[in-house]
Amino acid sequence: MEKLKIAGGFPIKGTIKVSGAKNSAVALIPATILADSPVTIDGLPDISDVHTLKALLEEIGGDVTFENGTMTVDPTKMVSMPLPNGKVKKLRASYYLMGAMLGRFKKAVIGLPGGCHLGPRPIDQHIKGFESLGARVTNEQGAIYLRADELRGSRIYLDVVSVGATINIMLAAVKAKGRTIIENAAKEPEIIDVATLLTSMGAEIKGAGTDVIRIDGVEKLEGCRHTIIPDRIEAGTYMILAAAVGEGVLIDNIIPHHLESLTAKLREMGVHVEAGDDQVFIGKSDHYKPIDVKTLVYPGFPTDLQQPFTVLLTKAKGSSIVTDTIYSARFKHIDELRRMNANIKVEGSSAIINGPSKLQGAKVKATDLRAGAALVIAGLLAEGVTEITGLEHIDRGYSGLVEKLNGLGATIWREEMSQVEIEQFKNS
Repeated sequence: MEKLKIAGGFPIKGTIKVSGAKNSAVALIPATILADSPVTIDGLPDISDVHTLKALLEEIGGDVTFENGTMTVDPTKMVSMPLPNGKVKKLRASYYLMGAMLGRFKKAVIGLPGGCHLGPRPIDQHIKGFESLGARVTNEQGAIYLRADELRGSRIYLDVVSVGATINIMLAAVKAKGRTIIENAAKEPEIIDVATLLTSMGAEIKGAGTDVIRIDGVEKLEGCRHTIIPDRIEAGTYMILAAAVGEGVLIDNIIPHHLESLTAKLREMGVHVEAGDDQVFIGKSDHYKPIDVKTLVYPGFPTDLQQPFTVLLTKAKGSSIVTDTIYSARFKHIDELRRMNANIKVEGSSAIINGPSKLQGAKVKATDLRAGAALVIAGLLAEGVTEITGLEHIDRGYSGLVEKLNGLGATIWREEMSQVEIEQFKNS
């Protein structure tokens, strides 16, 4: 096991390039199961979630190559082999295997998904969708069993706006007989990305990116080549990081439209933001205003950027409030930030930040992916050395993080943990 060490308190500047979208990748890769010939996806991030999904596809008979961001999947010899646990437990997005395998084989056995522990994130809307399409769904010994004689199009209203359920129902419905209508669908750019891949494969999908998606089932889907969209959460993380410790940082390979809610909040704080066609420049700022932030479904402020943004607010003079309406339990990073001298308290689903705080280097633990990103930003801000454990979370979503930040002038490195440290980490 490794830990991350950061010598903080130094400014950064230069250009940093954003990788392909993690939240697209984890759905695009399972979608290849539905094709009758090879599918190639360009621009994938080199993160552990991608490698885990590659291994899962190989486990069910897929021929998969992944090199320099390009993955080619030949699904022709895939079989509906049960995937009860093991690698499935490593990422929550393994649930997309349910929709894809159900769509192709009319059956699947998938272990309950893993990933970050952010409180209850039930998959009841996914199951509701599968049952509406004609599947029988049971939970047997910790695995979800899906069986269908045939899938038929249906009108499905999602009780809660859910990215995962929207995509999973799309995957199951593209080869169902007749028309499927998903109402109250999520609108995230990653949904459009998945719909674009499926359409290139021959699917009939209209309305992706709106709250009503119409899918007319087809009998066959062919292989194709697809380029993934840039990762808006990675881009947003670097925008926040640049606002916190930058002296002029250009973030490249970005779709500014996807981050308008973050850009608006940065400008409200007093951050200098210049948006181009596929780049954003964050200038040096000396004064930060306290503001209130509330996370909402897209196009609102992303819950995935709540934790990094909380760190930036420690630089503002006055009291700021961050409210997470999506995952109320997403405040595990607050205790770690307190170790670094942040003045923050949690009340219900809100964090109250009183600043400015002079952060100090400390030993902290990443409890989930975006908490890890927040601690990296805090480490860059803090005086002294910060030591972060729980790197397996950060590695799930940020490709080449150390190299990218060192390219901006940061001092950040990985070290092997001693056996004593590993035991302490496991028991903490």
